[in-house]
Amino acid sequence: MDLFSSHDDNKAVDSLVINGEFMQTGYPAHVHEDGKGVVIEIPDGRLYYAPHYFTESQSDGYLQTLLACDGINPDCHDWHNEDSINTLPFRYIRWQQDQVTMFGKTHNLPRLSAWYGDDDKPYTYSGITLQPKPWNDPLIALREALLPICKRGFNSVLLNWYRSGNDHISWHTDAEPELGPNPLIASINFGESRRFLLRRKEDHKIKLEIPLHHGSVLVMAGALQHHWQHSVPKQAKVKGNRINLTFRNIKG
Repeated sequence: MDLFSSHDDNKAVDSLVINGEFMQTGYPAHVHEDGKGVVIEIPDGRLYYAPHYFTESQSDGYLQTLLACDGINPDCHDWHNEDSINTLPFRYIRWQQDQVTMFGKTHNLPRLSAWYGDDDKPYTYSGITLQPKPWNDPLIALREALLPICKRGFNSVLLNWYRSGNDHISWHTDAEPELGPNPLIASINFGESRRFLLRRKEDHKIKLEIPLHHGSVLVMAGALQHHWQHSVPKQAKVKGNRINLTFRNIKG
């Protein structure tokens, strides 16, 4: 399957590497052998970044599938004021509104989520334990699309739905014990472009920003999760939906 569709796309990938560095950041980079993305070498980690790994038509199709809900147009619906997310008739993904308790108060997370994977692989983060829902055809197809890059399968995927630029995720690492040492995390993005930020845990002045577009893929590898935090900040001007899927392996 040809996921990358045109000569112009190849030019766009080539332009990400300038004098052997990723977008003049000082971090060594080179075009991956697949021609679809670049490899970025950062201290204690490695990134693969393809700004348009999937074609626009494929990306449109996946976005519609992941948000499909009987009787609702996802592009027009006011999802932020929807009180029944957990009971709506979504066709493929059982989206839910998770909550966290801090300082004695319970708050909705500023995004919606879903956890899919092998039936014996629950996942706990920020005090929330997610029980996996079974794999379906769209998620299996996306998992298989990552095989040429990652050279491995995944037993779980966390989906986050950012309903607008007001939805976000704060600084964190994906270093939970059940992910094992030096986990490989593969991220697929559909919908609105959003900023993805990385910073060194021991020196927050050391940062890297990568724009995640409709159909992009970002893979984080090596010891990155132990030395770098990442976030998706608020962007008030962004009005549309963005879906992020992070494929991972739960150990044990």
